[in-house]
Amino acid sequence: MASTPRLQIEGLGLSRGKRTVVRNVSLSVMPGELVALVGPNGAGKTSLIQAVCGLLKPDGGRVAINGQALVTLGPRERAIAFAYLPQDGTVAWNLPAIEVVVLGAGFLEPDAARERAMAALEEVEAGALADRGVAELSGGERARVLLARVLASEAGLILADEPVAGLDPEGQLLVLERLGARAGAGQTVVASLHDLSLAARFADRVIVMDQGEVHADGPPAQALGVAILRDVFGLTGRWLDGEDGPVLTLKRL
Repeated sequence: MASTPRLQIEGLGLSRGKRTVVRNVSLSVMPGELVALVGPNGAGKTSLIQAVCGLLKPDGGRVAINGQALVTLGPRERAIAFAYLPQDGTVAWNLPAIEVVVLGAGFLEPDAARERAMAALEEVEAGALADRGVAELSGGERARVLLARVLASEAGLILADEPVAGLDPEGQLLVLERLGARAGAGQTVVASLHDLSLAARFADRVIVMDQGEVHADGPPAQALGVAILRDVFGLTGRWLDGEDGPVLTLKRL
């Protein structure tokens, strides 16, 4: 019997004001997949992720997580089903990093939550930051802490909106390696990315959006083919054999 998709979207439409930002999007994501959601600015990537999280109300369509319609899930069920990493890396209070990460494991007993939070900080190589206030951290350090909070939840589905934005190359690789490891262990990861080369390197599957619609969906070499690169991104590219697998090189038309 086929597995139930971790995430299923059917005919989703979404408007912001008078502008349609997501148009009739349908897709499924299975357990263990790392899916990169890519597209130009304004393509609808963030709006789609926020609709899946229930932060925006669709005009129509259906979102289901683990076979259950999103609208039927209460706050606790949503917190267990998925974890969301937003673009905005701000934290309202200058809490110690460990306390911020503990929030991701909030349904555990206090000692177990703190143990899982510390393990998540170590996973992102930020254990030394545990007792430092998040307002005193650099942007890259704070990004690791917020990623750790998501990892500490151990939710089946991770939704990450531009998780590598503003990070240096080492930080970008660390984030995507950790998300890839979680997908490899059976979690499902959907991450919006601007860097097509990173999407090509780390994603099992790439979904290309433009003007609110899905224009391609498949393995990286297929979804980021010559026609899509030209028509959606205004780029030309070549796939090369790299040491760790196929590498996408890009240049402007």
